[in-house]
Amino acid sequence: MRSGFVTLIGRPNVGKSSLVNAFFGRKILIVSDKPQTTRNRIRCIYTDEENQIIFTDTPGIHKPIHRLGEFMVKAAIQAMKGCDLILFVVDSSKGFGEPEMRMCELVKTSQTNTFLVVNKIDLVDDYLQIAEVTKDRCGVFSKVFFTSVIKNQGIIELFEAIKLSLPEGPMYFPSQMTTDRPISFQAAELIREKILLLTREEVPHCVAVIVDQVIEKEEGILYIAATIYVERQSQKGILIGKAGSMIKQIGTLARMEIESVVNKKVYLDLHVKVKKNWRDKDFIILNEIGMKDEIE
Repeated sequence: MRSGFVTLIGRPNVGKSSLVNAFFGRKILIVSDKPQTTRNRIRCIYTDEENQIIFTDTPGIHKPIHRLGEFMVKAAIQAMKGCDLILFVVDSSKGFGEPEMRMCELVKTSQTNTFLVVNKIDLVDDYLQIAEVTKDRCGVFSKVFFTSVIKNQGIIELFEAIKLSLPEGPMYFPSQMTTDRPISFQAAELIREKILLLTREEVPHCVAVIVDQVIEKEEGILYIAATIYVERQSQKGILIGKAGSMIKQIGTLARMEIESVVNKKVYLDLHVKVKKNWRDKDFIILNEIGMKDEIE
């Protein structure tokens, strides 16, 4: 069996989570059109008869303006340590810039086998030039791939190359396991994804979701209580909506997806609270949204 750890790095919103979902052929990670959708290192485990690949999706590397952002960048950097392969993902529509230059230095330091993945090639015509510029400035890539999740281009070729690049090794996780995160984390992420989908402007970036309770009821229903934290009272009003319309819509969409994960009925109990400037000041919140491991 071939097995190993593959870390995806790139600036925010280059399509790292979408690539992982494409490898699995189904949704494993939340996605949205908002930058910094991914806040934590998340391991996704792919297993077939000949391979086990542990993909680590990471927050986009960016210049942080809050302590939350600092922890996100630290999580991405730490994920490169000890992995077998790095996928350096570039958005072809944005090209090579300062974030990519910083990542190049990190990759060079890691001395890890690295593939350049020029993603979203459906958006531009000159993606070959993007690859040449990136290779010239970095010079650390063993292979280059061109992909589009929307058009399903280059995905199979990249996936097969990943498999062949990994060493012979053991099965690190049970074959039926697809993520190392508990259901409380998965539920919180799905709730946050629906908020990202349904809200605009500053609201998506000011939201933290904490699952307070997960209880198996006697009638076979999974009870999940979660608190949505925002930074201002006005944001709370937006999330609740007129006569509770927005929070009801968020809950309905999230519950349906959580039920597909746990394969049982779910009762989702959502509450919204204001926690001023939590992204800068509150270590408790940062720990509870799943980043405790990133700051130790």
